[in-house]
Amino acid sequence: MTKLVVVSAGLSVPSSTRLLGDRLAAATAAHTGAEVRVIEVRDLAVEIAHNLTSGFPGPALAAALDAVTAADGLIVVTPVFSASYSGLFKSFFDVLGARDQDALAGKPVLIAATGGTARHSLVLDHALRPLFAYLRAVVVPTGVYAASEDWGAEGLPERVERAAGELAALLPEAAGRPGAAERPAPPAARRAEPDGFTVVPFEEQLAALRG
Repeated sequence: MTKLVVVSAGLSVPSSTRLLGDRLAAATAAHTGAEVRVIEVRDLAVEIAHNLTSGFPGPALAAALDAVTAADGLIVVTPVFSASYSGLFKSFFDVLGARDQDALAGKPVLIAATGGTARHSLVLDHALRPLFAYLRAVVVPTGVYAASEDWGAEGLPERVERAAGELAALLPEAAGRPGAAERPAPPAARRAEPDGFTVVPFEEQLAALRG
């Protein structure tokens, strides 16, 4: 079964960060039937601090790191602190990277964040996307940001569904399902120029390179 892990860095109980992670996970699982595990980073704060100073993870942190490494896909959600991800969120992935530099290489990741105002929505592209690009993860095109006023308003459910669909398409169980990305380009997509050359769409050239 496909394994989907949610990494939530919310600090309060209940947490809007956890709520957003749960909604994204439910929408993704509805597409794939994936098995979902949630990691609450706040519960690992002490072990993360010890790991940063000693280099050795405690049992709960080690289990969380193993789960992330073994996951087929990730949903990562952080509250916004000082216009960026939280320090605890970053520390968790610092520990993961120090333990295994390839832990997220090629892994599909859906990025999300919560904050008190819509003005912080750029955190997705200015902080989260570069972080996971550096870790060589495959970040889905749609990130989801939820400000306080977004809950119960139009727009958020649609963004959640769109992002979940993009993540689901990258998970292993999606590989066997026919999709637009798997079908060859129709003959009409190629066009013959007057000089006899045939123009092949760039997407088809990329597909050929991937084999």
